[in-house]
Amino acid sequence: MPRRIDPKCLECAQLSVAEARQQNGPEGDGCWVESRCHRKRSHYRHRRDNNASRRSQYQQVRQQEKAADAPQTLEISLESKPVAYLYLYRVKRQDAPLHAIAVSVWQGDQQVLQVKPIHCAGMRNQQIQGYLMEVLKMLREQFGITKFEPEIRMEPTECPIEPCPLKPKAMVEVAHEPSA
Repeated sequence: MPRRIDPKCLECAQLSVAEARQQNGPEGDGCWVESRCHRKRSHYRHRRDNNASRRSQYQQVRQQEKAADAPQTLEISLESKPVAYLYLYRVKRQDAPLHAIAVSVWQGDQQVLQVKPIHCAGMRNQQIQGYLMEVLKMLREQFGITKFEPEIRMEPTECPIEPCPLKPKAMVEVAHEPSA
C-alpha cells in the first residue's frame, strides 16, 4: 500500500525553493531537510505525469503479454462452391400455410444472387413446387446448383415484400410517406 500524500509537502512543492526554505527551514517550522526535500518536492510536482506514463507503460507490457499468449490464427483460403438457401416464411405450426418464399445464393461469406421473394397466397403446392423447380433450373444453368440447402424457416412478420398484408397498414403508410 503506498504512503499517503503529506499535505504539508504538497503545499511546499508549489512554492519556490527560496520560499520553501524560508517557510519550512530553521527560521520557519524546521521541517526542511536539505538532503531529502528537493527530491520529494520534485516528486510531488511531477507525480501526475509520472503516474500517467507508468500506467501507459504497464498497459503496453500487458498488451504485449496478451499478444504473446494469444493463440496464432491461421487463415486458409478455401475455394467454396455457391449454395442456394431457401427461406420459407411461415408460422411455426406444422399445418400452417406458406406465406412467402425467398431464395439467395451465397459463395463463402458473400451473397452472389438474390431471387426476388414472392407471396404464396392463393398458390397450391404444385404451383409452389413448379416455381421452385424453375428457380433451381435457372440456378443450375448459372451456378451449377442442383438443390437447396436445408430450408430456413422465418416468421411471416419478417416478410421482405412491400406491401405485405401481414404488416399493419399504418406501418406501410408511414414507410411510403416522403420525408420532410
